[in-house]
Amino acid sequence: MLEAGVPSTPHHFTSVAPGQNPIPNRHTKNGISSKSPPTDVRLLAKDIQEFLEDFYRIYGSFIPLQKRDVLRHLKRKFNTDFSGRKNIVFQEVTKYQDVMFQEPVPCFQVLYKKHTLTLEDLSTLADQNWLNDQVMNMYGELIMESAHHKVHFLNSFFHRQLMTKGYDGVKRWTKQVDLFSKSLLLVPIHLEVHWCLVTADIANKKICLYDSQGNALQKVARNILKYLMVEARERKQTDFESGWAVSYDEIIPQQTNENDCGVFVLEYSRRLALEKPQQFSQKDIPKIRKRIYKELCDCALHEQG
Repeated sequence: MLEAGVPSTPHHFTSVAPGQNPIPNRHTKNGISSKSPPTDVRLLAKDIQEFLEDFYRIYGSFIPLQKRDVLRHLKRKFNTDFSGRKNIVFQEVTKYQDVMFQEPVPCFQVLYKKHTLTLEDLSTLADQNWLNDQVMNMYGELIMESAHHKVHFLNSFFHRQLMTKGYDGVKRWTKQVDLFSKSLLLVPIHLEVHWCLVTADIANKKICLYDSQGNALQKVARNILKYLMVEARERKQTDFESGWAVSYDEIIPQQTNENDCGVFVLEYSRRLALEKPQQFSQKDIPKIRKRIYKELCDCALHEQG
């Protein structure tokens, strides 16, 4: 039941500062307790319950909970590996989750800058749900923060507005941003039932398409190319009015279902912004979904993953 997690109604909002340990350990000193591991199952159950209460309070659900979260907490607290007792541990976790699902709780929200995420938004990260714009855009904000704003992530509605109203419809979207001073531009593209990503390496004037279902959407890369050339002319950035190259042959991880394209776009973006190789696959997506959920609630990207 560790993979489940949406209670009938959300939990309360908890503000977590970036960098703060998302799972408080109230009984430890310097992260490791001198306590001996409990031999009484009731005492172990009580400690697991306290951990899960903290987790539920911070994340609003058990959607991002992984087995290793519980085992890591117990090892940190008692300085003991509980892998040999994991069956007992997970039985207690499942038992407590069943109780929590029955309890009515107030509204849970994550507030960060101009972004507001509800539990309904965060629940798009559960199972194989399709991600929504609210999740995409707040995660893009966290990517920019983590890259110290050398990277710019355009709003997920940008391309749609560009296509329906032309350059004039998006001209003001970058009024406070000099795109040509950035190292990388990330443009999430939402085409009704599919997400893909267009990137612009500003210094090398190279545009790439990252599509987890192949390269059938080459036109969207050309749309961004045309936009950047007009933007350069309007901003009097003559060096960027021409000389661009477009690449469709990036070797990248591909999805094997119809549901995870949004997660692939966020993971492509994260790794590009942090200059990490695109070394992940479809089998990693469940863990990546959970990590993204936690990062959104913590309002900061995690170092690992």
